[in-house]
Amino acid sequence: MRIFIYGTLRQGESNHGQLEGARFVGPARTAARYTLVDLVDYPALVEGGTDAVRGELYEVDALHLERLDAFEEHPTVYVRSAIEMEDGASAAAYLLPRERAGEAPRIPSGDWKTR
Repeated sequence: MRIFIYGTLRQGESNHGQLEGARFVGPARTAARYTLVDLVDYPALVEGGTDAVRGELYEVDALHLERLDAFEEHPTVYVRSAIEMEDGASAAAYLLPRERAGEAPRIPSGDWKTR
């Protein structure tokens, strides 16, 4: 399964070790249909909006997916859902329901690393 990573799981970030052994596909951007918000220690991808969010694509197996689901507290906190990528393809990503995002500030660049 292809999964889009946009925050602390990215290369060089604090939780990247969760992806150890997964195949890095490359840098990627979502379609301009999302909002990236800053929750201080990590970001959240929220459905709806006009931002193309930058991140990385990985190919993960069932074991990685199980580990990531536990890490992201799917489906209690984040919800793993299909999203649209800039090239029209789809990938899975962990979305935060809009009501849980509250008044978190938007990251205008759409990139956690350049917030």
